[in-house]
Amino acid sequence: MTTRDFNQPLGGNAMPRFGGPATMMRLPTQESAAGLDAAFVGIPMDIGTSNRPGTRFGPRQIRDESRMLRPFNMATRAAPFESLQVADIGDVPINTFDLKKSVGIIERFYDELLGHGTLPLTLGGDHTLTLPILRAMAKRHGPVGLVHVDAHADINEHMFGEQIAHGTPFRRAVEEGLLDTNRVAQIGLRGTGYSPEEFDWGREQGFRVVPAEECWHQSLTPLMADIREKVGGGPVYLSYDIDSLDPAYAPGTGTVEIGGLTIPQALEIIRGLRGLDLVGCDLVEVSPPYDAHGQTAVVAANLLFEMLCVLPGVRYR
Repeated sequence: MTTRDFNQPLGGNAMPRFGGPATMMRLPTQESAAGLDAAFVGIPMDIGTSNRPGTRFGPRQIRDESRMLRPFNMATRAAPFESLQVADIGDVPINTFDLKKSVGIIERFYDELLGHGTLPLTLGGDHTLTLPILRAMAKRHGPVGLVHVDAHADINEHMFGEQIAHGTPFRRAVEEGLLDTNRVAQIGLRGTGYSPEEFDWGREQGFRVVPAEECWHQSLTPLMADIREKVGGGPVYLSYDIDSLDPAYAPGTGTVEIGGLTIPQALEIIRGLRGLDLVGCDLVEVSPPYDAHGQTAVVAANLLFEMLCVLPGVRYR
């Protein structure tokens, strides 16, 4: 028998943290997902945003701020680089002038990626990108369960008359049959709205909707036990909008809302997904121009590592 050699992040004693490749966790790169169990991939897009732009710079900044991440998760004892072959496969070559064309480009890219049996960990990019990813997921897995962590429900009927934008992906996903609507949970919704019924559309579809106020001043570990029961029983996708966090922790985003989740709660949410059949994850809406010190991208990089640690097949020591 032969022992499989797994890619490793470049260590801080081999190359100073401020040197080396600007890849996710300073991992090796390759052009396709062939041979990978999981892949980090960027989607540098902000043409679907409705307020502050800049998420086109999100993937690059997240990669840069991932330089301090080490290969073991000291809290959970996850050792992903002892059990999965992981690399950074670069960015999806979107059309920066045409959102609809970009959606098609993303879907085709993920068709090819999923064809290798690879689990994608996506660095966004605005939240429009989740729709084409779910389209590709549904072709491979059928309708999937969803854990959606966000300040906003993103179920708008349209935005400025357009059906595809960063505020509409989950309305379209339901309409297109991409989601198993009885296995969907939305966590962290809050803020002002145009009507008191704005969060009710999801409930009418079968979603479990957890407003941010239900999360204040408490651990979310008990909630995640309920969420696992709700969304389990099939493939599950995680979509994590950084604006789910209070802007005190993540100011670098396009549509900020006060009263959000804390970083420990974010960790509890992601760690609480361990054991589910996760088929992919994304971390979206990081806008570096609105964060002078890079803390939002630091948080995003760490949350992406946590997502890697709960993928199926990860070894725990």
